[in-house]
Amino acid sequence: MSRIAQAFDSGQWNVIASASARFAVVVIALPLAACGAGGFSLEKAEVDRSILTSSTPASAMPIDQDSASDQTTIGNAVSSADIEQLRGQAVPWANSSTGSRGSITELVELKDNGQTCRRFTASRESFDGVALFKGEVCLAGAGGWRMQDFKAL
Repeated sequence: MSRIAQAFDSGQWNVIASASARFAVVVIALPLAACGAGGFSLEKAEVDRSILTSSTPASAMPIDQDSASDQTTIGNAVSSADIEQLRGQAVPWANSSTGSRGSITELVELKDNGQTCRRFTASRESFDGVALFKGEVCLAGAGGWRMQDFKAL
């Protein structure tokens, strides 16, 4: 038998397989051990300051027409609500032009120095998510109501 054939004799296959398995374990374990020994740490990570971004000032942002339309719809629902008949129940509202809807809660009417105002909390469900708002409408001249305050919470 030649020397090459003797090296691959059936008794040697177990030795070769065992050696290659050990080699594979070492090849896999060595890089993992390097990472575990302090090769990477979130405390040592730094912010990449080479990336530049910009934004527009808040005052230059255009008013979202859908939000303005929803604000008007909410104001109309608040001003036309019969507070005595509601007795603390929520007032539902919907705007067919924007697809938004929600409910008005915590609706109270206040009279201060001869001016009648209604404060409320309104939810708004739209395609861009759900939001909660606090607002106030006050009775203006000629029996019309005007939105005094309307802000997101």
